[in-house]
Amino acid sequence: MIPQISSTETNIKLPFSFIIFSLVAFIVSQGLFFFGGDYIVNGAYRVPLLWSSAHLLVLGWMLMLAMGAMYQLVPVVFLTPIWSEKLGFIQFFISSIGIVAFSYTLFYEIEHIAYTASIVIIGILLFIFQMYKTINVQKEKNIMTVLVGSALLCLFLTIILGLLLALSLTGHATIDHLPVLYTHILLGLVGWFTLLIFGFSYKMLPMFSLAHGFSMGLSTWVTTSYIFGLIVVSMSFFYNSDFILLVGSILLLIGFALFAYHMNQVIKKRLKKVLDKPFIFSIIAIGFGLLIHFGAVIAILFNRKDLFIVLAYLYLITWVVFSIVGYLYKIVPFLWWTHKYSKLMGKEKVPALKDLMNEPLAIPVFSAFTVGALGVGLAIILGSTTIFQVSQAIFIIATTVFSAIIFNVLRK
Repeated sequence: MIPQISSTETNIKLPFSFIIFSLVAFIVSQGLFFFGGDYIVNGAYRVPLLWSSAHLLVLGWMLMLAMGAMYQLVPVVFLTPIWSEKLGFIQFFISSIGIVAFSYTLFYEIEHIAYTASIVIIGILLFIFQMYKTINVQKEKNIMTVLVGSALLCLFLTIILGLLLALSLTGHATIDHLPVLYTHILLGLVGWFTLLIFGFSYKMLPMFSLAHGFSMGLSTWVTTSYIFGLIVVSMSFFYNSDFILLVGSILLLIGFALFAYHMNQVIKKRLKKVLDKPFIFSIIAIGFGLLIHFGAVIAILFNRKDLFIVLAYLYLITWVVFSIVGYLYKIVPFLWWTHKYSKLMGKEKVPALKDLMNEPLAIPVFSAFTVGALGVGLAIILGSTTIFQVSQAIFIIATTVFSAIIFNVLRK
């Protein structure tokens, strides 16, 4: 039996099912990535090993973690309970089975990719339907509604384009492959994840820094600039226009720069003078994201599209993954403490929230993440397998230690 919880509190088993799966996928994806070093430094990216590794990272780690987090955070942010927790568990099992099967067929049996991709798509569509039904009953819509809703739309378009690519690879559809592939990557990586991080940052950053009295006026400009940037860049792929690509990239840069500035304004209004180290890592990730957006504009201006693969990797890791890792370091102990100890307060001795997470390990783990990611980026630029293997080994160690820290919280 799946226990039901009243009010807007989500059954803790639901988000943690996604989180635990995502951590395992994170470790496995980085292990596969390590063995693809020769392909990566030589620019051979369209090989089954790297396809499998990339999708296991993006779908298995990032997407599953984002979905798990949303099952917990959406009720808190939008003040409405999850529409159907039963559907949530069904969606978890379909998505997890689909992602494992999809990653396997990408690696070993690509002729069956359309079938396993369909399972993944069913799982994601169930999630989008669940979120729509949950958020739609929100009484007062706000900018976070727009950002999260836009992110979900990007996710929907990403999986549709992904299905077209899968059908194309198996000979079941004829499409203009490159524009569809580029748009698939853009909407999945830059659209879905970034808009989602934007949306929840407007809730979590003030909450974790105890910030009050800041204006939300800039958020409209952030949202408008970034969404229009996504549309224009997508158009550039189909028109094969560098000028349109430049205009779209500038709009994305403006949107991200406004977001970074807005988050800085929020931080200045904080009551918490000393920020937690894991939370600082999420703030540093914003700086990485801004630099990468700026780098993309420069690369287009100087016709250095060969740098896009490095920028895409760094965007994926130093902005998206680092943001997720930093927030997760805070969210998991909060969720677990609330679930296990909140009702015991005043009745018996309970551990403090900070006691659940290994705070001293935060700096070395996050430093290893940074060194590993930047080292891999350098290895791609220099074409050095040795630098790649050393850097990726450091990243794998950081991934494993980080996952062990999260798992250890559940034992306390």
